[in-house]
Amino acid sequence: MQKTGTANLPLHGGKTPQWLFRRMQALSRAILELMVIELGRQEVIRRLSDPFWFQAFGCVLGFDWHSSGVTTTLTGAIKEGLKGLEKELGLFIAGGKGRKAIQTPDDIIKYAEKTGFNPNPFIHVSRLSAKVDSTAIQDGFALYHHTIFFTLEGHWCVIQQGMNEKVRMARRYHWLSFNLKSFVEEPHNAVCCDIRTKTLNFTVKEASALRKATVKISNEKPEKVVQDILKIKELNLPVRHNVTLNDIKTENLYKVLIQTYEKQPSDFESLLLTKGLGATTLRALALTAEIIYGTPLCFKDPARYSFAHGGKDGTPYPVNRETYDRTIEIMRKAIENAKIGRDEKKDVLKRLLNFSHF
Repeated sequence: MQKTGTANLPLHGGKTPQWLFRRMQALSRAILELMVIELGRQEVIRRLSDPFWFQAFGCVLGFDWHSSGVTTTLTGAIKEGLKGLEKELGLFIAGGKGRKAIQTPDDIIKYAEKTGFNPNPFIHVSRLSAKVDSTAIQDGFALYHHTIFFTLEGHWCVIQQGMNEKVRMARRYHWLSFNLKSFVEEPHNAVCCDIRTKTLNFTVKEASALRKATVKISNEKPEKVVQDILKIKELNLPVRHNVTLNDIKTENLYKVLIQTYEKQPSDFESLLLTKGLGATTLRALALTAEIIYGTPLCFKDPARYSFAHGGKDGTPYPVNRETYDRTIEIMRKAIENAKIGRDEKKDVLKRLLNFSHF
């Protein structure tokens, strides 16, 4: 699996003005349509999965240079901008913020019914990537935005974001389907952020034995596991990580364990996709595995380096509406020229298309 990055962004208040959002829709539509024509759908997916390029795209459209809102606003503008063009371009976008994130499978199914592809692989990717970043990597950021871009050829990228109210930061997670190997072991290719947090991480290579032991315990009878959990509480273990034994509600854990016992998950991916299994339940299973099998917990934050790019808030300068509209018109003409076979360079896109950290 190639996980292409994570970005940490400060929380900003306020809403995007309608005049700006309408222009973002129009310009993002023009840019992506031209990119599909000039570079192909696969390259569009690759660029969107790059946290640096994605941030630069938001800047080109005139949004905040480092606000958390760039994620939700940019993906929202793209989704609205591409409406009606999905089948023609062979490029689809599902999901969004809050309730729209939960409705991602419904979006995918609707596209499938209109276009005739199998929605199940994309639904599986959507659910599993969300579970990894919300449950298998417990970094204190609660997911509230989830979007998947995909093509008819089966390529996809996931862009999702979590919020940490305590530090008032948002963290963005980028995934890419190329060179798919594993969702649950060392999935990160590049992780970008401004802060590190206390993280319980099940995806590092060192956690291989822990993942296997956790799956093994999930296949045990619920009564036995709950008894082991109660023994752990009696041991009064030293506090050395972000796991609080008092947070473990054995009655809630028991309900999930009934499902895992009946389902008998064969691997960690299957375990993650168990309905109702969240971060607390997984921590409880991990603690049990640590005591019974001696498999240590891993506390490695996937964050590695930070970045920043620049809009709506007047930084580095206020959005010029007249210039913005002129750019949209230039883009439209460039698309028309591209469609009738002209191959001259489109200067308005040159910097953006050449910008990538891959």
